[in-house]
Amino acid sequence: MVAINHFVSDTAEEVALVQRLCQNMGVQAVVSTSWAEGGAGATRLAEAVLASIASGANRFRPLYAWDQPIKAKIETIAREIYGAAGVDYSPKAEADIRRINRLGFAHLPICMAKTQKSFSDNEKLIGRPVGFRVTVREFELATGAGFVIPLLGSLLRMPGLPAVPASEGMDIDDDGVITGLS
Repeated sequence: MVAINHFVSDTAEEVALVQRLCQNMGVQAVVSTSWAEGGAGATRLAEAVLASIASGANRFRPLYAWDQPIKAKIETIAREIYGAAGVDYSPKAEADIRRINRLGFAHLPICMAKTQKSFSDNEKLIGRPVGFRVTVREFELATGAGFVIPLLGSLLRMPGLPAVPASEGMDIDDDGVITGLS
């Protein structure tokens, strides 16, 4: 199943193209308008996922075993999903892996953090390039959420704020009336 994360700037033609391409591959594509409508906009998608599960047609299997070493999990994702030729690790990433292993969190699943513009870690390699290598710069550990997070390439986890953040124009008065939200 493909979830089409619909934005207000998406055209009907773009959505129809994705749906048609998915249909040609025998894959259901469901539009989610959660970006604009919150949870209510994802209801149709959630219902479609539940129906797929109930139908028994779902042949889901994990891509890797959680008990595999961290590098094996990352390399499986990089090769099988991204199409990478391999993975390189910075000295900081190697030290982070040792720390994660020492702390007993190597069994956690991987949640890769990379540019959204490419299947690589390089936003200039548009689409799904071939023969490239990804670089794990460092790791973050999200033990509450239950993930090991490799940070790939030069990805910034927190975009810079403007010179004057929007919160500067927000206020709440004594009656609980909020102003300054856009």
